[in-house]
Amino acid sequence: MTTLVFGHKSPDTDSTGSPIIWAWYLSEVMGTPAKPVLLGEPNTEAAFVLKHWGLEKPAIIADVTADDHVVIVDTNNPAELPPSINEAKIQGIIDHHLLVGGIKTKTPIDITIRPLACTATIMHDLMGAAVAQAPKAIKGAMLSCILSDTLEFRSPTTTPHDRAVAEKLAADLGVDMGDLASKMFEAKSDVSAFSDAELLRMDSKEYTVAGKELRVSVLETTAPKVVLDRKDSLMASMVDVAKEDGADQVLLFVVDIIREEATLLVPNDLVKQIAEASFGCTVTGDTVVLPGIMSRKKQIIPALKL
Repeated sequence: MTTLVFGHKSPDTDSTGSPIIWAWYLSEVMGTPAKPVLLGEPNTEAAFVLKHWGLEKPAIIADVTADDHVVIVDTNNPAELPPSINEAKIQGIIDHHLLVGGIKTKTPIDITIRPLACTATIMHDLMGAAVAQAPKAIKGAMLSCILSDTLEFRSPTTTPHDRAVAEKLAADLGVDMGDLASKMFEAKSDVSAFSDAELLRMDSKEYTVAGKELRVSVLETTAPKVVLDRKDSLMASMVDVAKEDGADQVLLFVVDIIREEATLLVPNDLVKQIAEASFGCTVTGDTVVLPGIMSRKKQIIPALKL
């Protein structure tokens, strides 16, 4: 039986790279046949990382069965996983997000959730000395995941350990982290090929605030103007996306990686109320700039209230 390793829906770099990393470790070091799979198309940055390190894009699956052995990485939220996840034979969870609850396993499993910026950092630790055996592409995927999730160490989620692991990997690979990160962020910022609905779902999480079901979307970019120039059509598309996804509202935060701030689109009074209650700001138009806000996990989700 081959174990399937996957992350969350709308896979970013960490949810694309970490399944590849862990499937390699299970197969090549632990002797447990495993393969990485994705729950959707990787975003533009993740696609760049795959090409840059010569990694094959994993197959995309829609669901799992009761016969599937699976390891879940970079999430523990059932809303971000296949519909039948609780039917599968879950073998383990490796994550760095808050514990959501709702996953039910058939047997005791290994669960590792640590307050680090990136799943790949945790995997580096779990693999220990076996990291030395990893091919260049696997180490490259690890480094890329860390640079992505820390926004090249700008994100407040970054820990000294994330940075130390990245520096060790970069030295081993002979890679200039600044150069690699620049290329990754440039790829992430190229959203011209995506529809408004695709952008709103590209990097999003479901979250409930005061009985309101929210899709909290984040677009990290070095070129925020490209996204903000589309704000009218994006706000119009929020209505259909929310309806199709069973949400009350879509929140879109456009994170400027260079200026280290987020711009929240404010299409209606509900979002205005959420913004003012959550971030102590005063909203006077259809956008509001939130200085220093970079991380959905650490700064946005915990702050949301109504």
